[in-house]
Amino acid sequence: MTEPLRVAGIGAGFFSRFHHEAWQRLPQAELVAICDRDQAKAAAAAQDFGAAQVFTEADALLAKQPLDILDIAAPPDAHLDLIRMAAGKVPTIICQKPFCGGLSDAEEACAIAAAAGTTLVVHENFRFQPWFRECRKQIDAGTLGEVYEVAFRLRPGDGQGLGAYLDRQPYFQEMERFLLHETAVHLFDVFRFLLGEVEAVFADLRRLNPAIAGEDAGLVILRFRSGSRALFDGNRLADHAAESRRLTMGEMQIDGAAANLRLDGYGRLFLRAHGSSLEQEVAYDWEDRGFGGDCVRAFQAHVLQHLAEGTPLENRAEDYMVNLKLVEAAYRSNENGRWEEVASS
Repeated sequence: MTEPLRVAGIGAGFFSRFHHEAWQRLPQAELVAICDRDQAKAAAAAQDFGAAQVFTEADALLAKQPLDILDIAAPPDAHLDLIRMAAGKVPTIICQKPFCGGLSDAEEACAIAAAAGTTLVVHENFRFQPWFRECRKQIDAGTLGEVYEVAFRLRPGDGQGLGAYLDRQPYFQEMERFLLHETAVHLFDVFRFLLGEVEAVFADLRRLNPAIAGEDAGLVILRFRSGSRALFDGNRLADHAAESRRLTMGEMQIDGAAANLRLDGYGRLFLRAHGSSLEQEVAYDWEDRGFGGDCVRAFQAHVLQHLAEGTPLENRAEDYMVNLKLVEAAYRSNENGRWEEVASS
């Protein structure tokens, strides 16, 4: 029997718990250590998720603990230094988004990893949410016919008032680039997963809550090489019908020549044939566990399968750079009031 791969996590903040819990459930991996500058947080996470060792400094972790995978869930400003420190010492590095906090640092991180022979993967989990995987299956099966456009309405409803985000991720209030840099990048990646590569983007952004530094609402149109269009309609102050508004974060519709596919806030998909007034729910398997339909575990299992079997790997850092270029182009479009071309490769 093959020994499980040794995994260490850097960061013990809010979202890191989803990472640690998912590793704990994957038999192909063993979470051996957790590192955080706050020793109490690291120790609590280690106890909760069965990690044997606790570190407060990344260099000490890398010096003392042989690893197969380093899972970085630290703040974006720390990503580049951590990747520089670990490249060549750990065969595979997974780095949470926002990846390095900016395009230039992300490009440097990719170059460092490539020179060291380290596989660098961005932890982008939205495309692994089960409803988006099923949408892709329906598109590939030809159920929708030619896809005209996709529209996603982001409506988490968590951005109102002076206390917006403080209970979960308070640093959101201080981000000068917020809606696109932190949130919409997820959907840009989903749109690419569903429709292919983008050639141009147009954005109109605004800030509705004066308690935060960045934009929290806006419209972004993506024009694809295939001729399809995608609309990201984001508003973090408004909500949508759902028992948990963080499950899907909003609602989506895909319009095709043969049929329409609709995602609601409960993770349900509904198919309606062109010309019909009747929707039929699409049956597919998924589990309401962890975050976003257990997409963190699905992403991590995907990486482990690649390492074990050599299967194609989604979201290599060098491929993920296109999403960061999309974000930059959208911000330029908002400033300039015009379409911006996107270099996809």
